[in-house]
Amino acid sequence: MKPHSNPAVRRLSVLVAALLALSFSAACSSDSSSSADDTSGPWSFVDGSGETVQVDHTPKRIIAHAYAAAALMSFGIKPIAVWADSDVTTDPGTKDLDLSGVEILGETFGEIDVEKAASLRPDLIVGDWWPVENAHSGFEAGVKEESKKLADLAPVVGPSQGDSIVELIEGYEKLAASLGGKLDDPTVAANKQRFETARSNFTQATAAKPGLTALAVSPTTDGLAVAVPKYAPELLDFQSWGLNVVDPERPDEGFPYWETLSWENADRYQPDLLLIDDRSYPANLDDAKKQPSWTSVAAAKADSVVPWPAYWLHTYSDYATQLEQLTKAVQSANADLVG
Repeated sequence: MKPHSNPAVRRLSVLVAALLALSFSAACSSDSSSSADDTSGPWSFVDGSGETVQVDHTPKRIIAHAYAAAALMSFGIKPIAVWADSDVTTDPGTKDLDLSGVEILGETFGEIDVEKAASLRPDLIVGDWWPVENAHSGFEAGVKEESKKLADLAPVVGPSQGDSIVELIEGYEKLAASLGGKLDDPTVAANKQRFETARSNFTQATAAKPGLTALAVSPTTDGLAVAVPKYAPELLDFQSWGLNVVDPERPDEGFPYWETLSWENADRYQPDLLLIDDRSYPANLDDAKKQPSWTSVAAAKADSVVPWPAYWLHTYSDYATQLEQLTKAVQSANADLVG
């Protein structure tokens, strides 16, 4: 789980995308459903991988991973199509997104309808760059080889999922600006201000409880996956803003996003507050409560839990909402729950 909600579904691998841009120019210079302004001339973007992608025109016909689409749309760029890892109407990263007029190319991790994508004549593919996996979203091992052929249709770019969600959002802001996005829209400024206020309040809440510890987990029927903050930008943000998120000691070999515990060992870590992966919440919490060992974790027994926005945050608005929720949980939590 990467990021994905099932630890068995693992994104492990290498970027298939090559920079195949120039041949797409003539066919893709008109008939765009993107919100970007009509811009001509050379275009380039420094990808999260460090490579510079260059084409001879500003892309307009954009296909994006659903979370990347949320980011682009927050800055005025609407893709012509998206692919998602789950149902876009229930996924926390897309359920409030207006995807009217946008083609859906898949709603299952690793499955993308490349034939339909080809018929749309895209001139840019957008997805996060994952440094640990050396790949963009949609092009990892675990994705069907047929689906990876999406990279043959257009250049692939995206900011890096690195040390901070704020940096990721800023990367999408730069990408949107290069594509003609509406960064001067008052909504953009309002969302940023709301986020800044939420961050300030969160920082004040954590400062008031310096001894509070938190653990980010994803329960399944098979065990309890404990997140490694080093590979979760939002958890790194929380740490930098004063929340003591526990670092598990033994990340899974070959896939260091998690340390997966059997339910018999669920009490290895004892935080004051549990952050629960919200991509299948509250069903995953209900599964956890069916396990006799769940209450061996003091925070679980005290019902000191809060949803955790695991790996999907891409907009200032969503981040503000999540910080507001998390701030309340921090304020309510007992910093002396465990010794």
